[in-house]
Amino acid sequence: VQLQASGGGLVQAGDSLRLSCAASGLTFSNYGMGWFRQAPGKEREFVAAINWSGSNTYSAHSVKGRFTISRDNAKNMVYLQMNSLKPEDTAVYYCAATRFLPSSLVAREYDYWGQGTQVTVSS
Repeated sequence: VQLQASGGGLVQAGDSLRLSCAASGLTFSNYGMGWFRQAPGKEREFVAAINWSGSNTYSAHSVKGRFTISRDNAKNMVYLQMNSLKPEDTAVYYCAATRFLPSSLVAREYDYWGQGTQVTVSS
């Protein structure tokens, strides 16, 4: 199983970025998907999750209204649209897959992880 995250970069506060995660080696529609992030010196934290079909999504309070998770099961892709970025959004962002179809907000419930993509937001 491989999860390849991409789309990170250096942006200014208020800008937007779209992260993508390409999944292979698994039956994608059998997995809930999530995005987590980890800033230097901090623990990995939940950002957003989406159930197997895309009908239900969940977002952390800190990103609600700014970030949107989506998926395309035909393409084995999950996305994170990030708008109105803030310096505190700076982190390495990871996509993850869980056999728990509704997805999860808890990192330990995820079975597979991507390598991460760096997002840096300057003020």
